[in-house]
Amino acid sequence: MAPVRVVFAAACAIVCAIVPAQAQAPAPPAGGEEAAIVVGGEGSVSAAPDYAQITAGVTTRAKTAGEATDANAKAMTAVMAALAVAGIAKSDIQTVQFSVRPVYASSLSAGEQKLTGFAASNEVNVKVLKLDKLGEVLDRLVAAGATDVGNISFLHANLSQALDQARQTAVADARRKAEIYAHAAGLNLGAVAWITEDTGGGPMFARGLRAAPAMAAATPIATGEDTLRIHITAGFTLVH
Repeated sequence: MAPVRVVFAAACAIVCAIVPAQAQAPAPPAGGEEAAIVVGGEGSVSAAPDYAQITAGVTTRAKTAGEATDANAKAMTAVMAALAVAGIAKSDIQTVQFSVRPVYASSLSAGEQKLTGFAASNEVNVKVLKLDKLGEVLDRLVAAGATDVGNISFLHANLSQALDQARQTAVADARRKAEIYAHAAGLNLGAVAWITEDTGGGPMFARGLRAAPAMAAATPIATGEDTLRIHITAGFTLVH
């Protein structure tokens, strides 16, 4: 039994050598088997987005809150009509912000503020299912009088399915690393004891774009592809 203990101690020394002195190896999941080697794995896959989400809205100013709100309502009616003409369904439009706020002008004397009017803002999230129509949608919004357009996010309808290939690659990457450490220690790698997936932040891929106030030509939009990445931590047993 003594030689076996010495071998396992050597394995720990090699594996732990890559970890900073102040770091600790991740604890196995509740009920998980104790692992002798713990490594990280990474996998990635390129995938074209399925749809886009943009924000569109109008900000209006007037002397009174009522006038600002009335002007905003008329402007937003034109914006909503433009979205309908562009083929956007009502179910794909959601109001995310509406506000009426006073507008002040700073006075040069004693830093006093003077009320100059009110600003009304209304903003909606718009889901564009046909990516080839995205440029047209942006153009119609600007032409209709939208003052706040952009913040384009290209998204994936089946994100988890698109990431499955990356998950397989991540597991293979973790096993490759574990085999290197086991071989360097003169040991035989066993089975996977447990795997955890790093979900911090989530694999979201938004590309912020802002539409220009006026566009003479059709707006070109390139959707491209996203590189979706998965990070895992895997624990492996040893056989002897």
